[in-house]
Amino acid sequence: MKKRLRNNRSLALALGLAFAFAAPLTASAAGTETQKSLLDFYREGGSVMHLIALCSMATMALCAYCSLMFRKGKLMPAPLIGHLNALIAQRELPAAYEFCQANPGPLTRALSSALTKANYDRDMYNKSAMENAVADDCFREETKMMVVVNYLNTFAVLAPMIGLLGTVAGMITSFSALTAGKAEAGDLAKGIGEALIATGGGLLLAIPAMFMYFFFRGMVTSNMADVHQSLSHMLDLFTGEARGIPPISRQRTAGPLASPEEYEPIAE
Repeated sequence: MKKRLRNNRSLALALGLAFAFAAPLTASAAGTETQKSLLDFYREGGSVMHLIALCSMATMALCAYCSLMFRKGKLMPAPLIGHLNALIAQRELPAAYEFCQANPGPLTRALSSALTKANYDRDMYNKSAMENAVADDCFREETKMMVVVNYLNTFAVLAPMIGLLGTVAGMITSFSALTAGKAEAGDLAKGIGEALIATGGGLLLAIPAMFMYFFFRGMVTSNMADVHQSLSHMLDLFTGEARGIPPISRQRTAGPLASPEEYEPIAE
């Protein structure tokens, strides 16, 4: 009995090794016979693949636009923030307003709205109204950016539906072949292959589009939060609640506000 078990184990091991060595050879042989390029798969996917290709190009264009326009260095350049902080610390509001008008952007537009609310005759120079103006403009700018980012989510949702349309078209082709009396494997495989390729093409677009949507949504939210923080610091400099130097050095500074030489701009 033990001898028979040993023989069975040896036979199973030998068959397993033979299969392990034969499987890659069979796969490589099949690969050499049925090797296809991406263009071949594109052609076999049917007319739906043209829609998926157009959506793919639009998705890549959106990703390039978002990466260039919504990055932190574009929204809040360090030299621009340093210059504005120096002007606001000296309470040179006309010069700061003209500088904002000459350099349009989310940060400068929000600051321009806040500067129009400044009033020297009111308590804290009407800071509450200035903060409300900053918050409203930051929300408006973030909403405009999210309109562009949301198109990535649109393509991520639309791509699988287009692929499903190709799946239905491929299955219709297969059933049409059966109805016409063509029950051969080649006739059925054409429609099934079209269905699977269209589904795969839609998913191949939807997965990276969904990832880039969440990535750029987080980027916009984080960068606009930094923009709002920088603007709040500028308002604190204007009202005298903050200085441009560390707290330890404030006791050695004469005058109500720090000079531009002592001011250290916010690092990006």
